Order: sequence, then structure tokens, then C-alpha cells
Amino acid sequence: MSIKEYKNKTVLKGMNLAQITKWCESINQSSFRAKQIYQWMYKHGVSDSKSMNNISKELRDIIDQKCIINTLSVEKIDQSSIEKTQKILFKTHDGHFIESVSMVENDRHTICISSQIGCNVDCDFCATASMGLIRNLLAGEIIDQAIAIRELVKEPITNVVFMGMGEPFLNYERVINTADILHDHNGFGLGAKRITISTAGIVPMIERFIKENHKYKLAISLNATEDDTRKKLMPLNQSWPINQLIKSASRFAARKNHNIMFEYVLLKGINDSKKDAIRLAHLIKGIDCKVNVIPYNETDGQYKRPSNEVIESFLKTLDEHRKGFRILVRWSKGEDISAACGQLAVNN
Repeated sequence: MSIKEYKNKTVLKGMNLAQITKWCESINQSSFRAKQIYQWMYKHGVSDSKSMNNISKELRDIIDQKCIINTLSVEKIDQSSIEKTQKILFKTHDGHFIESVSMVENDRHTICISSQIGCNVDCDFCATASMGLIRNLLAGEIIDQAIAIRELVKEPITNVVFMGMGEPFLNYERVINTADILHDHNGFGLGAKRITISTAGIVPMIERFIKENHKYKLAISLNATEDDTRKKLMPLNQSWPINQLIKSASRFAARKNHNIMFEYVLLKGINDSKKDAIRLAHLIKGIDCKVNVIPYNETDGQYKRPSNEVIESFLKTLDEHRKGFRILVRWSKGEDISAACGQLAVNN
């Protein structure tokens, strides 16, 4: 992707080690320098070449004059008054905006990062869908969200979820590249199981994810138990209906130590009945999985959160009919600053 505001500079930020090595060789620099640059950008998080004090001034000058190693600027930080949750608004070089979220609870610091500016999956209940898709983020713009939050928040990052703005599997290669940097001990050094990629259900990309044998966790936004309702909520269900999605999920979970997470947003009067709970239990029976039930975080749209009584009834029924899977409830953080699941959206 070419972004004219980069004025034909090489965007080093977001490159993996092999790509940086190739770039070093193209300017007649030792391939050994690639690992040093890689560590400076990702492990140490430097945003200018002057800090790279173990490489030559000549190479630092080349990076300074011809490369981009900082892709985002922090425009605004909203702090929740209820919990240790922050929403960070970033500005890209070409003048667009994205949001990320930092959530600290006890010894766990989870960051939720974006993979696209906007989204074109068009889930009916999601605020991000109202933006449409402006463009995919570069790998550098994805990783820079994590680097910035690491500097802004004193608690070490323990978990990363690709659940911000956009559909990660529609920016697949850059998302995987970013996950690899997060996992690499010369990058962020996070365990593979501490990195979760969420998808609305792009079945061909789930199959590719399985084929490539990635170790990262996978979350699938299910949100309905039959096709008519899911088609209304998530138009992509017309291309990949529930039975196809469940088959792919089952293949992913069949691998050793690769259970899957199904995310189920509870919407008042839409998918919150006892019948829905029973159908959900039967649908995922036999799959090594967890179900993350998410009471809807209201935006200005038509959908509402069910009452606490209905939520409890759904959870009780699901528990009574479950066969081997775990049930989690995500009472989303940052709702008071519109940082909760499904609430991220900016005016670009």
C-alpha cells in the first residue's frame, strides 16, 4: 500500500527481520545491522534513529532521511472514571484516526488494537461499521499502537487482542506479521497464547490460519444460532453460513492445545432467549471451546442490552445444556468512555 504522505520513504516500522535484512543489503549495509534495527524498533520502542547508538552514524542518517520508523501520533487519551481503562486516539500520517484500548486489572494488562481504519464487514450492531472502510492499516501502524501504549501505561502488557476497529482477517498478512513481532523474544516477547485474533467469520482465512499452523488464539464472533438472525446481524453470513463457520472452528480446535473462543453478543429480543441458549449449546457441542457471552454495549443504534434477569436466564440455560465447554461473561470495560466492545468509532 502506498501512502502519499510518506513521500516515497521506506516504512521500516512493521517490517519483520527478513524484510529489514533485505533492506540493509539493498543499501550495502551488513545484514547483522538488521537485528539491531529490529530490536531498537520493537524491543526498545525507539521512534527516531538517533537512539540507535550501536549502529553507525551513516546508517542512522540513512534511516533518518529515507525511512519511517514512527507511523502514529497520540491525539487524545480518555481515562475511565470507573476502572483502569484508557482509550487512545491515534492519528496516522495521512490524517486518519484510529482507536485502541488499554485495560488493567490486577496483574493483567490487556490491550485491544485496531487493524483497519473503519470496517466493511458491516455488522449491524457495531459502531465501527458506521465508518465504512477507509483503508487497511500498515503493519507499522498496528504495532505502533502497542509500542505507544507500552510507553504510556506503566503496567507491562500481558495480553494483546486484535479486537479493535476493523476485521483482522481482511488485513491478514499484516496482522500475522504484527502478531509475530509481538511474540518474538526480540520484539515484545509475549507467549503465543497471550495473543488473540478475532474474526467475524471469514472462513477462507480461518482455513488459511489453520493451514499455516499459527499458535495464536482465535476468537470467532458468532452472535446467533441460526442463519436468518445472523444474516441480519452480520451480512457476511450470506457468504459463510453458520454450518461452514462451525466446521472450520471445529477443525481449528481439533489440534492439540488449540481451543477456540466463540463470542456471543447478547442483544435484547434478538438472540437472548432460552431457545437461543439451548441452540447455542447444541451448536458447539463436542468442540474444545469457550463461550464468551458479552452483554451488548449500547451505542446510538437500534439495539439494546437485555435486562439483568434475561442475561442471567440465558447464562443459566446455557450452563444447564452445555457439554464440556466453559462459559465466560465479559462485562466490557471502558463503557463510560465508549471504549467497550463494539463502541470504537471515530470521525475521519
